[in-house]
Amino acid sequence: MRASWKLLFLSGLIFMLSSCSTTTIDDYAQNSPVFDPTTFFNGSLSAHGVLKDRSGKVTRYFNATINAYWNNGVGTLEERFVFNDGEVQFRNWTLTPNGKGYNATAGDVIGTGKASVSGNAMQLDYVLEIAYKGSPLQLHVEDWMWQVDNKVLLNESTLRKWGFKVGSIQLVIVKNE
Repeated sequence: MRASWKLLFLSGLIFMLSSCSTTTIDDYAQNSPVFDPTTFFNGSLSAHGVLKDRSGKVTRYFNATINAYWNNGVGTLEERFVFNDGEVQFRNWTLTPNGKGYNATAGDVIGTGKASVSGNAMQLDYVLEIAYKGSPLQLHVEDWMWQVDNKVLLNESTLRKWGFKVGSIQLVIVKNE
C-alpha cells in the first residue's frame, strides 16, 4: 500500500512539472510582424483588459492610457489605469536596452525586470509589489506580448506567489495614432 502512495505522488509530481510552460522567446523568432518596442511603444496608446483570479474568474476590468516615448534609446511608458470599481493606478516604466532586450524598471517593481524580444513577441519577467488587504505583497509576473499588426499588441500576464499561479491579466494595447 505504501508503494502505491509513493507511485501516485511521484506521478502527480511529474505531471505538475511537465505541465509547466517550456515556451521560450525564440519560439517566435520567425513570426511577423517583427515587434520593435521603440516603434510600437511610441506615442499615445490605449489598453483594455481584465484581471482573473487563480480559477480564471474575471474579478476586475480596466481601461488604460499610455504615453510612450524614447530619449537616447531609453523608453518611458507612462500608464494610467482606471478600474471598474473606480480605482485609478499609475505606473511609469523605463526600458533600457541590454543587448537582446531591455532592463525594465518601475516604482512598484522590485529590482529590475528583464525583457527579451524575438519575432513578433516580447517576454518580460519582474516582481511587482501590490497592496493586498492593507499589506504589501510581492508577486512574480511573467508578461508575454505578441504584436498582431502595426496598431495592436496582445498581452497575457501570469501572476505567481511561491511558484503558484494566483491570477492572470489579459489585455489588448492599441496605438491611437
